[in-house]
Amino acid sequence: MPKEKERPSPDKLLAHAKEEERKANRGKLKIYLGAAPGVGKTYTMLENALAKRAQGLDVIVGVVESHGRNEIENFLKKMEVLPRQKVTYKEQPLLEFDLDGALKRNPALILIDEMAHTNVPGLRHNKRWQDIKEILDRGIDVYTTLNVQHIESLNDVVTQIIHTRVKETIPDSIFEQADTVELVDLPPEDLLKRLEEGKVYIPTTAKLAIENFFRTGNLSALRELALRTTAERVGEQMLSYRQGKSIKFIWPTKEKLLVCVGPESNSNKLIRATRRMAASLQAEWLAVHIDTGHSPEQRNRAIQNLRLAEQLGAETRILSGMDITKEIINCARDNNITKIIVGKHIRPFWKSLFSLTEKLISNSGEIDVYMITYEKTSKQPVTASIQQSTSWRTYLFALGIVGITTLMCVPLLPYLHSNNILMIYFAAITIVALFGRIGPSILASVVSVVAYGYYFIPPYHMILLNNTEHIFLLFVMLLVTQTISHLTILARRQAEAAHLAEKRTSTLHLLSRQLASTRGVDKLLDTAVSYIAEVFNSEVIALLSENNQLTVQAGYGTKLILNEKEQSVAKWVYDLGQIAGLGTDTLPFSEAIYVPLLSSQKCIGVLRVKPTQPKQLFTPEQMHLLEASANQIALAIEVDKLHEQTKQTELQSETDRVRGALLEAVSHDLRTPLIAVMGAASTLMEMANELDARTIKKLAAEIYFELEQLNRLLNNLLQISYLEADSIVLQKEEFPLNEIINTVLNTSSIKAEKKHVLIHFPENLPNVPLDKTLIQEVFINLIDNAIKFTPSESPIEISAEMVGNDKVMISVEDHGPGIAADEVDQLFEKFYRGRLLTTERGLGLGLAICRSIIKAHGGEMWAENRKDGHGAAFRFFLPLHPRGD
Repeated sequence: MPKEKERPSPDKLLAHAKEEERKANRGKLKIYLGAAPGVGKTYTMLENALAKRAQGLDVIVGVVESHGRNEIENFLKKMEVLPRQKVTYKEQPLLEFDLDGALKRNPALILIDEMAHTNVPGLRHNKRWQDIKEILDRGIDVYTTLNVQHIESLNDVVTQIIHTRVKETIPDSIFEQADTVELVDLPPEDLLKRLEEGKVYIPTTAKLAIENFFRTGNLSALRELALRTTAERVGEQMLSYRQGKSIKFIWPTKEKLLVCVGPESNSNKLIRATRRMAASLQAEWLAVHIDTGHSPEQRNRAIQNLRLAEQLGAETRILSGMDITKEIINCARDNNITKIIVGKHIRPFWKSLFSLTEKLISNSGEIDVYMITYEKTSKQPVTASIQQSTSWRTYLFALGIVGITTLMCVPLLPYLHSNNILMIYFAAITIVALFGRIGPSILASVVSVVAYGYYFIPPYHMILLNNTEHIFLLFVMLLVTQTISHLTILARRQAEAAHLAEKRTSTLHLLSRQLASTRGVDKLLDTAVSYIAEVFNSEVIALLSENNQLTVQAGYGTKLILNEKEQSVAKWVYDLGQIAGLGTDTLPFSEAIYVPLLSSQKCIGVLRVKPTQPKQLFTPEQMHLLEASANQIALAIEVDKLHEQTKQTELQSETDRVRGALLEAVSHDLRTPLIAVMGAASTLMEMANELDARTIKKLAAEIYFELEQLNRLLNNLLQISYLEADSIVLQKEEFPLNEIINTVLNTSSIKAEKKHVLIHFPENLPNVPLDKTLIQEVFINLIDNAIKFTPSESPIEISAEMVGNDKVMISVEDHGPGIAADEVDQLFEKFYRGRLLTTERGLGLGLAICRSIIKAHGGEMWAENRKDGHGAAFRFFLPLHPRGD
């Protein structure tokens, strides 16, 4: 009989410790669950809270709705109530739970009624359960109320009962985090009586409620649903407690069945019988297969039997191990199984003494074992032998090892005692046993005993197997070799299982990481198909939908071609979003399995997975992993497409913004000079005879200035297009910078007006190889820009200095307001005009043109504030080249 408590496994101990740590760092949640309004959830919550307050606990009421009920209002008068937060919604003042006020008050326990309530738009959280979650994360305990129809997973069931969909729900995850669920129950008759007495709703509303929701059938069904939900929650907590405390005794709080499934066709009888028993007991059931090294054919048959169990509603598992009885009993205890169903062959009594059934009965303890008798129709037992096909080379090796050992020991006979020689033979057969093959081990044992007796036991050169000592020796050798063989097989199986588990875990982790860091559908599919092929040892093809037609997009290990029949299977899977093909009940004639790529919205494609070993079936665990991988791949593709759509939307938005800015600037800056020109020209035409020469000259100057501005605007537009086309060809010659600056200042003299320009150039400044026309454009734009921001009494400074021996740095500095920190990188963008520039005309292209020209010369340009903090400085490098370059 197993002990009640044993040392838990490290994984379970770690998981339990993490869960305890999580619970220790957060508040405790207690949910008062009911079948319908009016059963007394709020009353019970307040009653329990008052008892806690009487014990000295700091308790406040966060939000409780009395709905006019006197008993609730009397409770609230005895407790501290948190003031509500006033919120205006659609011009109506409303009162809501004050989350920030509750966190600031920081009580030990807070009462929050109606967990599924939807908050008024504009608050921090949309739902009240989110408020509760934040409070719990801050370490505050919460009491709350909930009706069973508000649990998300029960929404469809409730809809069928009351014929109305409940819109306010809470996710199951928050319900499962509850430390305590207390059922507040009331029979339908008593609830209807309370309703008629006006203790739930006002009379008008109560009458309407009785005609619709509050009907006896509805209330009975919801009551059963609440009872079952509470029982399931308590059952989960009980199972978690058993596992955390490593309690091995079964606590039969509810029936749970386990059926042992093998590769035999008779296993179907066990599965169907278990299904009928589970239905009659209204119990969950588990179908388990113990893999002890079956052949591929046997494994496939066992998988098909498990598929049948899964279709009939069972949870299926495949376990590995050599001790079948131990694995079944451990699985039963871990899952709180109350009944084990196993098949019993009709066989002689003496054979039944050592059968799996008898072993289970002997070790089951408090678990009931049910036997379903059937005749054996297959030569293989339910749990197949661990023997595998053995190559004839292994038998030759066994004989060779014994022969070599004999040849080595014969010359040593005069020097060694026969017992020492016997140890050498033991070493030889041990080497053979390490191959893990039973047949060669038996052959080596028999031949070794014969050779040992023939050569080393007097009378020599005679075979005497009738000797008791020889028979005992043979028995010991056989026992040792078979033990070693079995242990070798077990070690290899465990190593292989550990290797496969490690490989799948690492590959799955690699898939998640690679999908997260990969962009582009083609690259995602290449990553996905190589992953699937590696994990499942298969040939993989990925098909995606284009214009409602499936096309091959990627593949691994096979040609990217599908015949008409395979295309039809893939199309069926895509249309219905269901798995089909090899090993399934749908289109099983296919050589591959077809898995839909299901995104959050629709099916976007299909994976075709063909095992490299013909007709090899996947286990249920592999099928679940394959489907999970396919869903992850589909989600990654969907996210990538959404990302691309977002980028396109952002690009389109930016294009529209630039286009709008360009049209706005061009329309404004072209219209302004044209209006000025038209006004001056109109004056000249209408009043030419009345104007003196000085006025006519002034109007002509205005026309010229405005046309010059218009020409500059158009020139900037053409120039930025020319520079961005990367077709710029520089006409470089060596020029003195002084000459270029003087030319530019003469051009800008009208705009400069009274501005004072200071030039600081060293006397030994060399000529610079440059395109004179383009560099003049750079200085014109920089000086014009400085004029816009420099006060009339402040100078503009232009300086140049050598930096090393290979380049010149030129600076244009003003004494304006300077550059805002967030504008430094934006100044050189097209169509960007500084925030301080509100009245001056311009397209915001000047600085972008300057940087493009300097970059074409092999230089660099940037902007910064002056060191004294008064004004901005625009600096750029121009490289120097040797003469003749």
